[in-house]
Amino acid sequence: MPTRILPAVGDPDAVRSITTLLSQLPDAEPVAPVVDSTQLVDTLARLAAESVDELPEVVVVHERIGPVPALELIREVALRFPAVGVILITTDAGPGLFAAAMDSGARGLVALPLSYEELAHRVQAVAQWSVGVRRHLGHGGDVFTGVGGTVVTVSGAKGGVGTTLTAIQLALAAQASGRGAALLDMDLQTGDIASYLDVQFRRSVVDLATITDISPRVLADAVFRHDTGLALLLAPGEGERGEEVTDRAARQIVSALRSRYEVVVVDCGAQLGGAGAAAVEMADTALLVTTPDVLAVRGAKRTVRMWDRLQIRKAEETTIVVNRHTRGTEIQPALIQKITGTGIASTTVPANFKELQGAVDAGRIHALDNKSTVKQALWGLAGELGLVKAAEGSGHRGSRGAVGFRRRRDGGG
Repeated sequence: MPTRILPAVGDPDAVRSITTLLSQLPDAEPVAPVVDSTQLVDTLARLAAESVDELPEVVVVHERIGPVPALELIREVALRFPAVGVILITTDAGPGLFAAAMDSGARGLVALPLSYEELAHRVQAVAQWSVGVRRHLGHGGDVFTGVGGTVVTVSGAKGGVGTTLTAIQLALAAQASGRGAALLDMDLQTGDIASYLDVQFRRSVVDLATITDISPRVLADAVFRHDTGLALLLAPGEGERGEEVTDRAARQIVSALRSRYEVVVVDCGAQLGGAGAAAVEMADTALLVTTPDVLAVRGAKRTVRMWDRLQIRKAEETTIVVNRHTRGTEIQPALIQKITGTGIASTTVPANFKELQGAVDAGRIHALDNKSTVKQALWGLAGELGLVKAAEGSGHRGSRGAVGFRRRRDGGG
């Protein structure tokens, strides 16, 4: 059986030399190369959705692939498509990079300039490994095969603006519409999703922090299944343990959830840490919740500028959600958009805490009355963002113009 090899090479000159050499390998069947990280992940996801057997045995990643760096891309491929063997092609074949590549999930490393013998040997070994893995797994019994889900992060301009309530209701709306939804509490020190939903839990996101290979089984052990069907991955009960979740761990956890659920909503809280920053950077849609008052809007502007300085997210890639909105307030959504330079959700959430107080105090925010104007607004926001399953004959996603810029899947601009 021929070995299917998918090259991921962005440089035109390198594409020609690599594909020419691959085509000369015995029993090799190179497929059309992909030119960036987005195209690679989308191609593998499309093939996996048909069958694990449709996936190539070997993926060859050039060191200058972009926009996602090669090692991060290898880590995502290894996590989402563990039956695919990845080879890194690089000018630096030293022990440091070799160890980093192996830690990321690569099955081999080949030095530039390419040697036919070295490439042939490495491709053959990785192909045999891939075939063995598929046989052992029974053709993918424990393999992530879903097309990557939509990740939405919800951050607060400051504390107390309604970030957690917004995140919970968006996830509930997606789940209620028939889409598999997960809610991740990345507010690691002060996360309170468990209290809002009256959940007693034993495992948290910290339990995944040191695991380098998050399989579906490992993920399922850490997730709490709520009565609503929502999958919860909660913040630790001991806030100081939040420091155990590094930005690298956060990337792996979000990727694992994205591979398993159609919608992943991440509550990032109002304080920026490495893990939350990684989630915002990876998100398809990054929401920033504010209230229409001077302090909160200043906080929103400060957050947007900080994200931009740290190259986490550009202002135009961020969507503001206005909570506790009233028609009589001096600060209206259009003014907030002008001040922050962001996109803005056309759906605003009205100020009506009285209808929330009973459900919040009882820890049953999921049982909020359907007549609640706040719930109606937040579920309408979920529809605007494309998080709910569309009615038959309608578009799959919400209007992009209403919510601003939505990122490409890899998190690039």
